[in-house]
Amino acid sequence: MNILLAGLHDVDRVAVLFNAYRMFYKQPSDLEGARHYLAERLLQDESTIFIAVENDTCLGFTQLYPSFSSVYLKPIWKLNDLYIAEHARNKGVGQKLLEAAKEHALQTESKNVILETDWDNVHAQHLYEKNGYVREDNVYHYTLPL
Repeated sequence: MNILLAGLHDVDRVAVLFNAYRMFYKQPSDLEGARHYLAERLLQDESTIFIAVENDTCLGFTQLYPSFSSVYLKPIWKLNDLYIAEHARNKGVGQKLLEAAKEHALQTESKNVILETDWDNVHAQHLYEKNGYVREDNVYHYTLPL
């Protein structure tokens, strides 16, 4: 298995997993929308996507969005998406993708990598905590629905 930085040439194979990821979160299937969204993020240099590939098959991906910390005067990365194909789960794919995200954050001299997950996504929580992510209990996150 290799972890690669995705480019525009990878959009079609990542889009299949990205579409499955969105459906996991109760969104309707929209493969063309997934392709377009990923291509736009890459074209506009608005996200960094790492993919796990074995025998030219995409096993999983993670997508990071850049942000900044005014308090620390440093960049931060939001690990917004992490998804592993069902047949590739429990084989270390998520671990490798998290390692790539961490290395990317270190190379870009970032303050940290942040993420959020559903309260009942216990499997993902275990993976994150195993990798040094700390659940914050001292802050609240708010959303303004539009």
